[in-house]
Amino acid sequence: MPLFEPLKPVSPRSRLVLGASFFALFFLAWAGFTLSGIIPPLFLADPLTTLKTGVTLFTEFNFLRDIGITVWRVVGGFVAAALIAVPLGVAMGAFKPVEAFLEPFVSFCRYLPASAFIPLLILWAGVGEAQKLSVIFIGSVFQIILMVAVIVGATRRDLVEAAYTLGADGGGIVKRVLLPGAAPQIAETLRLVLGWAWTYVIVAELVGSSSGIGHMIMDSQRLLDTGQMIFGILCIGVIGLVSDLLFKWLNQRMYPWAF
Repeated sequence: MPLFEPLKPVSPRSRLVLGASFFALFFLAWAGFTLSGIIPPLFLADPLTTLKTGVTLFTEFNFLRDIGITVWRVVGGFVAAALIAVPLGVAMGAFKPVEAFLEPFVSFCRYLPASAFIPLLILWAGVGEAQKLSVIFIGSVFQIILMVAVIVGATRRDLVEAAYTLGADGGGIVKRVLLPGAAPQIAETLRLVLGWAWTYVIVAELVGSSSGIGHMIMDSQRLLDTGQMIFGILCIGVIGLVSDLLFKWLNQRMYPWAF
């Protein structure tokens, strides 16, 4: 039997081994290029130096507080965006007049980079938490609206017609047909956009911030400390991976029929 077949699933154990193998190869390549001197430490610190730097950040510079602040910003901005975007997306997908009214503006805003709003947000909200949360909100809300609208609008028409035949009204169609059918994909959409929110928060913290992982990375750049910069980037990746796995596990528990 061939090892590679299109769309053939792999066992959970094989998936774990393959995923860990890539990480092992990545760190081996990193160590090989840096410890051998091919890449100077000024441009890329080696894994051991990065690890030592990370221990110093936690023990001497209270880096755990920076991580907590960044996580709070991501969660706060993302949840605010989801609370507004999901109902609007459902309304757009379910009702064509709402879609015709909102889609041009939402599509226009979706192409506006959230980072371009940072100078204005600093002017409007200062450099406090409101500015950071607003960047994440702007970067997430319009993406979620359109993606949810597409998912809800793709509901099978025969299910809707069957519900009408059984006496359901418009509200019943939304609650009993559209939402249950679209819920697993909406949850997956939120999981994907959560990853984008991490990008926005780091951009927000690079400008006018006195705390957070992005602030630490910016300070490290001024000191030419590549070890600290890399450790901060790796922390973002680890936290993002953990949150992604938790989101996926929760989705599987809530919607087991979709996986």
